[in-house]
Amino acid sequence: MADKAPRIVVLPGDGIGAEVMDSALTVLGAVRAQIPGAALNLVHLDAGAGTYLKTGSALPDDVIEAIKGADGVLLGAMGLPDVRYPDGTEIIPQIELRMIFGLYAGVRPIRLLPGAPTPLGDARAKQLDFVIIRESTEGLFAHMNEGTLEGDAVAEDRLVITRATSERLFDFSFRLAQQRRVSGHPGKVTLVDKANVFKSMAFFRKIFDERAVAYPEITTDRQYVDAAALNFVRNPWDYDVVVTENMFGDILSDLGAGLIGGMGMAPSADIGDTTAVFQPSHGTAPDIACTGKANPTAMILSLVLLLEWLATQEAGAAFGEAAALIDAAVATAYAGGALVPYEAGGSDGTEAILTRVLENL
Repeated sequence: MADKAPRIVVLPGDGIGAEVMDSALTVLGAVRAQIPGAALNLVHLDAGAGTYLKTGSALPDDVIEAIKGADGVLLGAMGLPDVRYPDGTEIIPQIELRMIFGLYAGVRPIRLLPGAPTPLGDARAKQLDFVIIRESTEGLFAHMNEGTLEGDAVAEDRLVITRATSERLFDFSFRLAQQRRVSGHPGKVTLVDKANVFKSMAFFRKIFDERAVAYPEITTDRQYVDAAALNFVRNPWDYDVVVTENMFGDILSDLGAGLIGGMGMAPSADIGDTTAVFQPSHGTAPDIACTGKANPTAMILSLVLLLEWLATQEAGAAFGEAAALIDAAVATAYAGGALVPYEAGGSDGTEAILTRVLENL
């Protein structure tokens, strides 16, 4: 990969997806001017609810084929609440991508930027920096469109945990804890489950315990999901790497985003063995689309995650340098507390936030 510019599929999506994507690509262009070695070959394609209305497919075959030959995917946000499949389910191609490409490790950094708003009053929250690893292909999402309904009396869905995926998930989490330990973090992995109630969760914990043996230098902890939800608010600074099942991770990731200023501050990555997708944790927010109120921070930080990942994939050190430069610019933009997005009760929208980040590049 180092001999040529990595090929990245760009999917702006729906609602505010295109707006925040434009901001991220503007930042990318600015950093490339400073670090020419961080060049990307961008392939712009369409997918999502809007594409479904136009073509009858939310995730066209050409998009899937393009991703197969790409080095990564940069995604805005997809889906609109009033655009649904005939069975009434929402159009969520980003989840389909996780299943198609085996993107089992959902990485959700929970880091409070200096000066960014938080509902937590404790001074320790200012150093908040942990990562949720959400298993993204199994759990309650494994058969998300295959639930059964018996008349109007009973509905049933399946929860699936497999050894093969769980082992990869836990190894990914332990390796991440090792990397974070080198940079000064505790080197701790907390498993979140409901092993006291469900056999599937007890199996999940059993596999975690088995894999933990291979990482003796990493501290481990185990918490039931209800206790973890309490502790996310009471003492979130005690976490380092949190690993959990798909549905639990879906819920806890949003709770974590609330601690660091909202969904517009929360980047994410869905990583498999050969493919990775990077996108903000937020949705398409059609109620604020085209108003200039969208917060592009999560999208820009998702770009940072993409560049960091490319550096680990032997694309070249320049991508790590570019990631660090953008990350520092975003952190500096919020330092001092003057920059307050609309979602946090302020009046800084897309252009104001983008401008401040560019100034700090």
